[in-house]
Amino acid sequence: MNVLLTGLIIAVSTLIGTVAGFTFKKIPHKYNDLLLGGAAGVMLGAAVLGLIVPAAGCAGRFALLLTVLGVLSGALLVSMLDKVTPHLHHLVGIDKEAHAHNAGVSKVLLFVSAIAIHKLPEGLAAGVSFGTENMSDVLTVAGSISLQNIPEAMVVVAPLLAVGVTRLRAMLISLSIGVISMTGTFLGYYLVSITAVLLPFLLAFAGGTMMYVISDEMIPETHSHGFEKQATFALLSGFLLILVLQSLVG
Repeated sequence: MNVLLTGLIIAVSTLIGTVAGFTFKKIPHKYNDLLLGGAAGVMLGAAVLGLIVPAAGCAGRFALLLTVLGVLSGALLVSMLDKVTPHLHHLVGIDKEAHAHNAGVSKVLLFVSAIAIHKLPEGLAAGVSFGTENMSDVLTVAGSISLQNIPEAMVVVAPLLAVGVTRLRAMLISLSIGVISMTGTFLGYYLVSITAVLLPFLLAFAGGTMMYVISDEMIPETHSHGFEKQATFALLSGFLLILVLQSLVG
């Protein structure tokens, strides 16, 4: 039941962000970067405090080694997938980076593909966090993902509408994102339930995928419009928020 509730919360957060995006429509770059910077900090807090640190603290003589390998493996996988799937802001026309394997595929289909690359690992992270048997870690990861889903969905809506995507289709895309996140949550929970030996690796793997997305996708986006200092402090604020919340819950 807790796993289902976690998946639903993560899925609904994306829908909330999409509806908010319809309401606010065009968000100025300054506030866009602040929102994404804060979301990046929240996500960083979840990756480090809710996944990687617990992974390194697992019992077993190889826990630390498995943690290092897990982080690197998670980042490497997303990096490899990123070669054939464009970044979110590339798809909605904010820049012109070309991906050779994407020719002839509609922007909407590419958008859904990219979301799958980024959202599946996030859902996986939430599911894997149950392996720590510490609800503080679960709340940190799931809550952080949900918090960052809202501004992330908000800032993507306007570019989608600008390239001709209707509101109904945008909502359907948002629903698809939610289903993908929930699928990842169930998959992560299943993996840790069948093998405790690989728990440090799985936790760290999920954390590594999230850290890669933060560094490769979110931070560059918030530092490309002249508001990098504000975005940096927003990131720090997001990270500290998760630190405080986890301490209070724990």
